[in-house]
Amino acid sequence: MQLLGYDIGSSSVKASILDAESGKCIASAYSPSEEMEIISLNQGWAEQHPVTWWDNLIKATRLVIDKPGVLKDEISAIGISYQMHGLVLVDIHGKILRPAIIWCDSRAVEYGAKAFNEIGRQQCLEKNLNSPGNFTASKLMWIKENEPDTYVKIHKIMLPGDYIAWKLSGELLTTPSGLSEGILWDYQTNGLSKQVIDHFGFQSDLFPEAVPNFSIQGHVTDQAAGILGIKKGIPVSYRAGDQPNNAFSLNVMNPGEFAATAGTSGVVYGISDQLSFDPESRVNSFMHVNHQKDIPRIGVLLCINGTGILNAWLKKNVAGINNDYEDMNKQSLKVPPGSSGLLVLPFGNGAERLLGNKSPGCIISGLDFNRHNSASLFRAAHEGIAFSFVYGMEVMVKTGIHPRVIRAGRTNMFLSPVFRDTIAALTGATIELYNTDGAQGAARGAGIGAGIFCTVNEGFMGLEVLDSIQPDKKLHESLSDTYLRWKRLLSLHL
Repeated sequence: MQLLGYDIGSSSVKASILDAESGKCIASAYSPSEEMEIISLNQGWAEQHPVTWWDNLIKATRLVIDKPGVLKDEISAIGISYQMHGLVLVDIHGKILRPAIIWCDSRAVEYGAKAFNEIGRQQCLEKNLNSPGNFTASKLMWIKENEPDTYVKIHKIMLPGDYIAWKLSGELLTTPSGLSEGILWDYQTNGLSKQVIDHFGFQSDLFPEAVPNFSIQGHVTDQAAGILGIKKGIPVSYRAGDQPNNAFSLNVMNPGEFAATAGTSGVVYGISDQLSFDPESRVNSFMHVNHQKDIPRIGVLLCINGTGILNAWLKKNVAGINNDYEDMNKQSLKVPPGSSGLLVLPFGNGAERLLGNKSPGCIISGLDFNRHNSASLFRAAHEGIAFSFVYGMEVMVKTGIHPRVIRAGRTNMFLSPVFRDTIAALTGATIELYNTDGAQGAARGAGIGAGIFCTVNEGFMGLEVLDSIQPDKKLHESLSDTYLRWKRLLSLHL
């Protein structure tokens, strides 16, 4: 048997196929070859057309099923990982009403802040573990206030993964963890958050029925099967937001375990067995994929919008056409730690929850035309991104969780020695890099949800550590002063 996993990102859609017996990845493919467009009609806005995700899923599927070793008739379950916090709106006929408002859109900040104050800080934190912030519920309120003609046509709201599952199976559903990431879940009543819905004046029937992350959530329709080139009737048996799924893909399931990603955005995700929260909502607490009411598993999530997107900007605008990311990583190693005084704040991709939903922008400080070059900028940027991770983890520690080992896939910014060595040195945590990604995690989840794996542990066969980065005391000494100067620079712009 083979398992198909999808990872619906804001840059691309990836498809991976795993062998269910060995847990090894047989093949992967992604589409498009360049990053998907993010529509930004106004400052702080970020939208994508849901049909773009579906079109690229079709292309990625057709690419992956044609690869050696793939037996498309043996695909026995499908799992979905998706970009969190998005807002997809459909009418009674299933027509998409407008482009999706995606995770890095910051237009709803004021609506979330107003609700936090009016509902009450303590009520929100105790029941929802978060401020409504800039999450899905607040984005829907923005639609209600600013696009009333669209709002009255809404039949259901969906997260990006709900939309993809619907296109595959025709079943319009969501999950409790998905509702929690929209700040639409009440942990005290273990159901849809009446206090948030009532405050915003939403009808409760706008929200789909919630089913467990690991469960049979529908089956591939004749129409979807024909479009994708796979057999009909395959169960869709897992879905989760990209960060809970990334943690799951790394077998981060228990209290004290940490996972990280550093793609377009950067995330550190630690598991707690307490309904813990940050009083200032700089880091956020969401339901993990294995959460149960009586056995809490809460993912405390640090999100930094300005991560790989800064590296991509440097590649496009500074590195030039003859340099790729590997070249940039090599060049950055030629510059000493601290980048000869050059500092970079990487916050140029919208409002940052970590910074109280402020948008200081990307700031380059201390640039000396006689001392610095492109390699200096690459190193300073990679250090600056790492510093933002360390800064955020200092907040996470205050919620009662402490990073000792951080697991990540060997991909994206974790291919940068400067980035990963800086985090290890300043946090004292060991970083373990694995042979996995979000699409492979979704495939493993599908196997568990469909009952193909008898136990959760069986689902992690084939998961291997590829590299281990130990904290370097000398590098810690070299970077401590630079990090303090970086924090002082940040404080000046908040």
